[in-house]
Parts: sequence; C-alpha cells; structure tokens
Amino acid sequence: MTGNHTAQEPKHKRDLTRRKVVVAGAGAAAAVGVGGTLAAGAFAGESGTKGAKASASSSSTAAEACYKLTSETTEGPYYIDADKLRQDITEDKEGIPLTLRIKVIDAESCKPVGNAAVDIWHCDALGLYSGYESFSNGGGGGTPPTDAPSGTPTAVPSGTPTGEPPAGGGGGGHEEPTSDTRYLRGTWRTDRKGFVTFKTIFPGWYQGRCVHIHTKVHVSGAWTDAGYEGGTTCHTGQFFFDEETVLLSAEAEPYSTSTTERTTLDEDTIYDQSGTTGGLLKLKYKKNDIAKGVQATITVGVDPEATNTGT
Repeated sequence: MTGNHTAQEPKHKRDLTRRKVVVAGAGAAAAVGVGGTLAAGAFAGESGTKGAKASASSSSTAAEACYKLTSETTEGPYYIDADKLRQDITEDKEGIPLTLRIKVIDAESCKPVGNAAVDIWHCDALGLYSGYESFSNGGGGGTPPTDAPSGTPTAVPSGTPTGEPPAGGGGGGHEEPTSDTRYLRGTWRTDRKGFVTFKTIFPGWYQGRCVHIHTKVHVSGAWTDAGYEGGTTCHTGQFFFDEETVLLSAEAEPYSTSTTERTTLDEDTIYDQSGTTGGLLKLKYKKNDIAKGVQATITVGVDPEATNTGT
C-alpha cells in the first residue's frame, strides 16, 4: 500500500464487530445491484472465471463444490471492528461500481447459513484503506505493511522508499487505526438462504498484494437492540479477481492514475491458486465497458463449529 503516485508511467501499462453492530430497520434490507437485478444463479460449482455460466444442477458437480471449505487466510493489519451495519459501503469513493453477492453454506451439510454476520473491507481505487491512510502512504518512514504471513519475503519495487515498516505490519499483525474514516467497510446479515449482498467499488492495488477483498463470517451470535452480540468468527478469508478483469479495470479512472507496481494473481503470497475454493470470484460485466459496473458472486463454505479469526 504505497500510495507513491508520481508522474511516472503506471506499472500496469508496462506489463499489460466490533461485531456489535446497531441493528438497522427492516427497510434497509433491500439488496443492491449494478445495472439491473442480480440473478441468484447456481453458486455452488461456479468456476470463478469472468462471464462463466452458472453450473448445471448436476448432483455430482454441486456436491464436489459444496463439500469444500473455503480457504482461510490472514486477517491482515487493517481490520476494524466497526459499527457499520450497511450493504452500501461506498460512501463517496470513486471507482467502478461493484455488486458483491455472497452465499454462505455449511461445507459439511451444504445447507445455507442464515442469520450470520458477514464483514467485508478493502482498499480504495488507489490502494488506500480507511482508517490507515498514513500507513497506506508509507507512514512510519518506510514500506507500508502487507498482508503476507510472517517470514514471507516481499519484493520491493525499484524506486520505492525502504526502511522499517510500522510495527507489526510485515507479518500481517493488527495495526491500530490512525484516522476516523470508515469507507469501504461494512457488515450485513445473511438471509435464510445464506445470501448477503454488498454495494461497493472495484478495489485498487497496493505494494505486494494482488487485488482483493477481505471478509469475516460470524455465527451463533444474537441480534439484539444493542447489535450483534457474542458468537464466534467461523471464517476469515479474502476474495480475488482474475487478471483479465484487473487489467481492464486498470484502464479506467481513477485506477489508471496509479503508479504503484501491481502484484499479479499468480504472484500473490496469500491466494492459494485453488480457484473458487481459494476465494476467486465469478465476475460478470460488459467487456467493452467495464466502467459501467461489475457483478461478483461466490459461495463460501464454512464450518460453523470452527473458530478462524485469521490473527
């Protein structure tokens, strides 16, 4: 997350709850979409490839996809346990509209996990995380923290300032927020069919990581007048975007103004290259006009009895 946006030519062109959240009113539960209604589709068995059709209702295909736990990953240094119960997390951030529809299922029984609290958070179009803009700009006099596990080497691009990163960042340890901003962060509950939908923007990129979205799934808590109380975090993961889509997004503003060197999906140290099981999103959009918006879907297989905090 460098934010070192100089006048040099962009690198991408050269290598073309607090889980206690205040319960919103019933009227806020309307799902959001980009460019029309988002079809439910057959989430189990999706390929994660842009434009791929929903899989047929073959019992064998569905079972193979259903009985796979979605990969657990590091929480990263920029999680905020915030009071943002909302589906539209965009605030005033510019970028390609993105509708993210998630289905949460029990990976053993294949049944939907309803009434779960799902968090998502990600950087803006230029690689900045809300609450951590000083780190995103290389705060602390050195390279900003990454989400890489402890001991994982990360390449430093030529010309990037070097030095000691802020404490705890290199190993993905949690950092305390340095500002009160909370854009591109939110929590919402799954419905009885396990679905939850968020409206946001297509994330940008920052030093050492491919384009991604963070997520947590909390279960067994209680929704009260005070918010979502108790329960456990049964899944901590990340969602990823295929290279073709990222390259197209990089041609649109404001992404095209970034001079930060981009890590590809194949180079990323967090994505495990396992497709949908690893968090690769199924994406749908107009290839010749991606700026109009992207629809992203994925099924997340969890073990509701497990505890996976990602820390």
